[in-house]
Parts: sequence; structure tokens; C-alpha cells
Amino acid sequence: MKRMRWLALLLALAAIHAGAQFAQPNGGDLEPGRLPAHWNTGGPKCMEMPEWQVHEYNPDLFILRQSGCTDFEMPFLYLFFGKDRGLLWDTGSRNGDLVPTLQRVVHEWLERNHRQSIPLIVAHSHSHSDHTWGDKAVQAMDDPQIPIEFVAPTIEAATKFFGISNWPTGLGQVDLGGRVLNVVPIPGHDHYAIALYDRRTGIVLTGDNLYPGRLYVQNFAAYKASTERLIAFLEGKPVAYVLGNHIEETDTPFKDFPIGSIYHPHEHCLQLSFGSLLELEDGLNSMQNAPHRMAMADFTIWPVDPKEKGLGARMQQIFKETQAEQLAHKWDQTAK
Repeated sequence: MKRMRWLALLLALAAIHAGAQFAQPNGGDLEPGRLPAHWNTGGPKCMEMPEWQVHEYNPDLFILRQSGCTDFEMPFLYLFFGKDRGLLWDTGSRNGDLVPTLQRVVHEWLERNHRQSIPLIVAHSHSHSDHTWGDKAVQAMDDPQIPIEFVAPTIEAATKFFGISNWPTGLGQVDLGGRVLNVVPIPGHDHYAIALYDRRTGIVLTGDNLYPGRLYVQNFAAYKASTERLIAFLEGKPVAYVLGNHIEETDTPFKDFPIGSIYHPHEHCLQLSFGSLLELEDGLNSMQNAPHRMAMADFTIWPVDPKEKGLGARMQQIFKETQAEQLAHKWDQTAK
């Protein structure tokens, strides 16, 4: 049965990608970009780490990562620019002083493009605090060159702004001016969650629903349906990368970092693929509505037990031990 399931997965992947590739092997009309060989984490010397790492994927898309020296979550933020507006995806986690870095990036983009100002939409992958902590500071940012249009991380605000007619089965979009971002509701990790598809680069943003790490599933049925809905939406569309909000996995298959780690030597790359979505779907289907933890090469499906407080006593203990050790040595971490 397992062999047949994997055969079906490979056939599905081939069928979908047959309609999602370009006739010529030159990238078609997708805007190219590059990802870094590695990202800053939280060391080995926190004194040397900037609070935010800024990476230019291409001239109109920037990826920001918060340092583990400020918070172990180390979330990724995404900043898109169109002709008329920009869009910031998430505002970071605790102790993330985002505004100075955000202003610098936008001001330098304006200078390079000979512009005086650009409105900036601030939206969110989901409502958890490690992605919304910077909301108040961004909303309070008094910068005439960057007027803010804030979309609260709620179903009501998102459905209205993105034009989603029916949550969660409907679709939405936002046009930044020659750059359309499609919006797909993906609840399951959180009651409110959305994925973005950027038509210009073929990049899919999956928030906390899929990334290299522990995929915490709060509502199994909703999460499974969201995975299937996102796959169906992407059918026939070119996908360059699937990018999530965190990295918790090492570059050794099936091995993650202990919860609470601020330093990630030998870290997994950020990017996953459309095949990763199919692998996730296959793992969920194999559970046959009996959710349980399942480690896969690039991530772990981690259903949250509603009977436990948070992630459970064992994970809380690991978190405390890891934080105590790494924070005590954050000025000179030792790779393990």
C-alpha cells in the first residue's frame, strides 16, 4: 500500500507539473531571483548579529529574517513592491525592532526607483504573536513617504480587504500595480491563515502551515482541507519556491533543532517545493483521520493534543533547558 501511495504521489506530481512548466527551459516570463546560501540565526556571537537580516531576492522582493538573538522564533518577513503599492507580510516576533530596518529598505527602494513615496499594505500570514508583535510599532510609524494601510490578522478584515467571498473556500487577491498576489485561505494551524501566490516570481508563501520544521496542527480537518485547497489552486501554475515563516530543521534529514534554540548551525534551507506540498498531503492522508506525529525528511507533522496545555510538559521542559543553555552562551555559541 505504501508503494502504491508513493506511485500515486509521483504520478500526480508529474501530471501537475506537466501543465505548470514553460515550453522553453529559460524561466518563461517569471522574474528570476536568488536565495542566500545561508541565513543568519542567533550566533555564534550575538554581539556580531544584526537584529534583522535583509536579503534582496530581486529588486522588487525582499526577505527579512529576525535574529535568534532577539527571539528564538526567528521569523521570516516578506516585502513586495508593485508600481502603485508595496505589501509587507507579517511584522515579526518579540523584541524585533522592525521599523528602522523597514524604513531603510523602503527608502532605499524609493531612491533607486526615483520615487518620493509608496503606500505600504501590512498584512499577515496568521494571527500568532510571533508574526504580529511589531504591528503597533508599524502602525505608529510616522513616515510621510510610507503611508500604511493596515489589514488586521482576522478573518473579517482579510475577507473584506482581499475580496474573499466565502471563507475558507473562496479566493482573494490584491493588485500592487502590475503585480497581482493571489490569496488562498489555509486555516488549520491557526483559525485565520492565508497563503500568497506571487504571479511575477512563482513564489508561494505558506506561513506556518508548511516550512522546514515542526508543523503544529491545531485543527486537523481544516489543515488537511487547506493543504488540498492550496494544491488545487496551484495546479497548472509555475511554482519557483514554497517559502514558509520559520526554519526549525537541520540539514540532516528528519532532524530538527530543539524547541527554543536561538542558534542554528547546519540549518536546513528555507525553500521547499511544490513536491513538498504533495508530500505533506500524502502524510496527512496516511493518517486516515487519526492524527499523530510523523517525521518526514524536511518537516514533521505535529498535531497538537487538545488535552495538553500548549505543546505538553515534555516540550516545555526542553524549551526551558535549551533557552537556559543557549542564552547563557549567546556571546560565544559552540556549534553542535
